[in-house]
Amino acid sequence: MSRSSTAIELETYAPSTPLTLPEPSKLSVKSDDAPPATEGVRPANTVTSEAIQNPNKATTTIVLVTVVCVTMVSSLLAGLVVVGLPTMAEDLDIPPNLLLWPISIYSLACGCTLLLLGSVADVVGSRPMYLTGCVLQSAFTLACGLAQTATQLIVFRALAGISISFCLPSAVSIITGTFPEGKSRNIAFASMGGGQPIGFSVGLTLGGVLSGTIGWRWGFHIAAIANSVVFVIGLFGLPKVDAVQTHVWKRLRTDIDWIGITIGSASFAMLSYSFAIISESGSSIKQPATAATLAISIALIPVFIFWVGRQERLGRPAVIPNSLWRNRIFTTVCIGVFMIWGIFNAIETFLTLFFQDVQEISAIQTSIRFLPTPIAGAITNIVMGLIAHKVRADYIVIFGAVMTAVSGLLMGIIQPEWTYWVCAFPAMALNPISADALFTVSNLVITSVFPAKTQALAGGVFNTIAQLGKSVGLASSGLIAASVTENGKWTDKQSPQALMEGYRAAFWYSFAGSVATVFMFAWGLRGIGKVGVKRD
Repeated sequence: MSRSSTAIELETYAPSTPLTLPEPSKLSVKSDDAPPATEGVRPANTVTSEAIQNPNKATTTIVLVTVVCVTMVSSLLAGLVVVGLPTMAEDLDIPPNLLLWPISIYSLACGCTLLLLGSVADVVGSRPMYLTGCVLQSAFTLACGLAQTATQLIVFRALAGISISFCLPSAVSIITGTFPEGKSRNIAFASMGGGQPIGFSVGLTLGGVLSGTIGWRWGFHIAAIANSVVFVIGLFGLPKVDAVQTHVWKRLRTDIDWIGITIGSASFAMLSYSFAIISESGSSIKQPATAATLAISIALIPVFIFWVGRQERLGRPAVIPNSLWRNRIFTTVCIGVFMIWGIFNAIETFLTLFFQDVQEISAIQTSIRFLPTPIAGAITNIVMGLIAHKVRADYIVIFGAVMTAVSGLLMGIIQPEWTYWVCAFPAMALNPISADALFTVSNLVITSVFPAKTQALAGGVFNTIAQLGKSVGLASSGLIAASVTENGKWTDKQSPQALMEGYRAAFWYSFAGSVATVFMFAWGLRGIGKVGVKRD
């Protein structure tokens, strides 16, 4: 995909924290489908029944502040890096072939470790894993601000991505262990989801201001300080878990599908890496290293399916049991997450390129034009927390997919000379609605089919699917855009006119994908009913 040296990719703030679905008769799997628990050992991520039924205001406030703020800081850093990347590249002499890696390596490292750290959190306890992630994220965020070379920055961003993988799956058990099922839990998770776009918008603004004043390094320093404050609050305020500390090493050895996690994570890592390379340049798919990596990653998929099937037949822990895919609603939701997050990321990225490469405006002006996206995302999450238990879930996600389709349509017909308010502004505001509406519904469904003792793993599964969807969506739309530009009528393939032909094709591709998702939801989610309703 052709892009100018100043072009940057906006990292999505797509939310990623699961909830619990209240209709087990429709969605949950049989108990014999679940990985066996060690007899006599309470799951490490649970609290007492009295605590979950009657959480006091101080506990609920602290849980919300810690869980929401730590993910908000992560999203703030995403916005900070997006806007400050040109300045970072100049100061650290980042070569063109590594220009986007400070952004993409974070998501890649996070996605590769979600299944592993989610499984570990279910055994050793979500609270210690969460607090460990806070400490590591503070340390590596500070290190990013102190980096003196491009290699150091990229390595520290990768380690920060691993650090947030400690927090994201663990947040599931912390919230479900604090808030009872029903409206209060829905609002808690919606608040967490809404905090991410707010953090992203603050990062966009802060990155622009700091890059032009005291320097981009202060953005990382401020984020590290804020994250450290959150850690201190969580250390003294997060509720203790009723974990049985004995048998932990035994459970780590017997209750985790280590081989399945290794195969699945390796496949994800190589797929994401291949798609990241392809999204930079479509011709790179012809390179032997890229082609081999992609082939191996695809070959590992049937190996993974065979292995977890064997584990399930033998009654052993399986990271994602094959029987789950026979559940129509679960399968539809997972495919929907994959598609919607890919479409959302593609539209967002090509909007960035449209502003900078076609309309030729600065990165700071681009960040200002992106403000409707996080604002709309935050509003959508708040609304979802209030209505999830009142409105049929299929209606919600179909409406969201239609809104994203309209966003792609508007950018498909836009003309570069048109004012921002005609098509670009409504496209920015409509694009995140589907991802943020599907966020609540999909996490409710995904966590409902996993046993109570593996809710952190369920959070890892959701995040992994979303991350893979983002990688595939960007790579496939990038190939289409590059191909159309290369075969277009314009002699100068880097001209705004030539690039616009490719970008327009990518927007139409996203529109078509959104429409297809609407029909898939209409068929696959029939009978799902309402989610987020308190169980008797």
